[in-house]
Formats: sequence, C-alpha cells, structure tokens
Amino acid sequence: MDWKNQCVWITGASSGIGLAAAQAWSKKGAHVILSSRRKAELEKIVSSWDSDAQKRSFVLPLDLSESDKMEGHATDAIAWQGHVDVMVHCGGISQRSLAIETDLQVDRRVMEIDYFGTIALTKALLPHFVQRQKGQFAVITSLMGLFSSPLRSGYCAAKHALHGFFEALRAEHHADGLGVTMVCPGFIHTSISLNAVVGDGSHQGTMDAKTGKGLSPEQCAAKMIRAIERRKPQVLIGRFEIVGAYLNRLAPNLMRKILRKAAVT
Repeated sequence: MDWKNQCVWITGASSGIGLAAAQAWSKKGAHVILSSRRKAELEKIVSSWDSDAQKRSFVLPLDLSESDKMEGHATDAIAWQGHVDVMVHCGGISQRSLAIETDLQVDRRVMEIDYFGTIALTKALLPHFVQRQKGQFAVITSLMGLFSSPLRSGYCAAKHALHGFFEALRAEHHADGLGVTMVCPGFIHTSISLNAVVGDGSHQGTMDAKTGKGLSPEQCAAKMIRAIERRKPQVLIGRFEIVGAYLNRLAPNLMRKILRKAAVT
C-alpha cells in the first residue's frame, strides 16, 4: 500500500507500540500526527528523524483523561493536512491489583483514560470520516479485551468495553466506508507493566516477567500495519499466548480452569 499523502494520527506515540508505529509509518512516507501527554518527548523523537520525515510530522499533545478537549484536538489534526485517513488508538494505562484491593477511583481512572478518552476522540473525528466516506480506526486493545485474567479487572473491563463500542461502530458506519481494526496484542516488551497502576493508584514500577520476554514494539507495529492495510476487522499479535483467545472461544470452561491456576505476570 502506498502511504504517501496519507495522514495517520497516533495516540500514545511517545513510547512503545505507538512510537514504533509512528516511526514505521514515517519511513513509509506517510504524514504522521504524534500525540501523547509528553510534548517534549514527542518533539525529541521528531527531531531525531531526517528533514523530510520532520516535514511530514506534526506534534499534537493531548491527555486522554481530558475528554472535553477532544473536539479541539480533532479540529487541529484535520487542519494540518486537511484530512486524517487513519486514527490509531495506542494511548492508555494498565492495572495490576486484586479487585478487592483496588480503590474504585483507580477503576474510574483506567476507564476514563482507556475507554472514555478513546471514544471521545473517536466521536470527535468520526464526522470527518463520514463526510469523506472513508477512514479507518485502529484500536490497540489487548488479549485482555477477549478474555479476562486475574490482577487486571479494571484493565480488562476497559478493553472489553472498547471491543463492544467499536464492533457496534463498525456495523453502524459500514455504508460510510468506515473501517475498524481491533488490534489485540499479547506480551509486548514495552513499559506498560512499569507504568501500570496498583490498588492505591501508584505505579507498579516493575517489569512483568512475560512482558519483558515479549515481542518487540517494532514487530508488533509491523503486524498491526499489515492488518490495517488489509482492513482486517481484528488481529491477534503475540506468541503462544494468543492461543488463549481461541481456547476461550472453543473451550471456555478449560480456559477458566487455566486462568485460575496460572501464575499471573
């Protein structure tokens, strides 16, 4: 697929999968809008690219917890090139704590960032896609959007909610040329577990063992981009852990037993 003159907007672009995706699309010749809370980090990233890539890059800081500002961000994004072709939702946070030990405000925070912030930005951009009769949303959820694992109750809830929302959105706007690709990674070697919130709202601060041995963000981004190019409705990315998605669908009782006994990391 020729990405030249295509505009891709990526949240969570300052690290992990979002950063890897931004770099990959830039190398493909796309115009890239990089968004996250960390403006200085985004500017540092863009400054490390060659002059041509810098000209095709636009730093647009945003905070997913500020849902009321998404319409303004969408207006700014569209104004840059006059259009946005693909919106990639990579931004979010994770959680690591037993449900009984997790303050309700932590659950609200995870849901506000991972779910409400994402759909607020989606709704802000959606009229632009409908007007153009083209556009695609790519949503980085997780295997935890397909089945649930202990110590991640709030995170699983937010990811399941994203699947519910975007599956409905895809059906509602199929006739408008809208595409939706649900991207479900397993273990990817990013800082997601380091930054995950625990029961009191503080950061875990340690790397999960399996996350540390996961696929690289670059490998994940490459698989994601291929799925987006093919307008796949869903793609699972990972190693052996993706078997869990199939097992949960084909043998749910067995999957529940495995999850009860598994060492969760």
